[in-house]
Amino acid sequence: MILEFGGEAIWWRGPAPFVFVPVPADLSAEIKANSSRFTYGWGVIPAIVQIGDTEYTTSLFPKDGRYLVPVKVAVQKAEGVKVGDFVGIRLELVSASLPKGH
Repeated sequence: MILEFGGEAIWWRGPAPFVFVPVPADLSAEIKANSSRFTYGWGVIPAIVQIGDTEYTTSLFPKDGRYLVPVKVAVQKAEGVKVGDFVGIRLELVSASLPKGH
């Protein structure tokens, strides 16, 4: 499942790296409807994310009925992402049964 969207980078004192991009409500609902195909538990969804020229693996976190895309510190530095920036996201959800990066 591949999704593309943009959103404002926010700060949340959740799991590190503390900078996240919320998935829009409609796409979060679509992810939730298909979550049993992807989750490895606790509502966390493994994903391959692309921001600019940087691609990385991570997991989406559920928060307040939406999902948050963590932006790793290395990605923040490579792509110049700061809290308040509008960030374009390409998101590929991957099955928890597949090795990361596949």
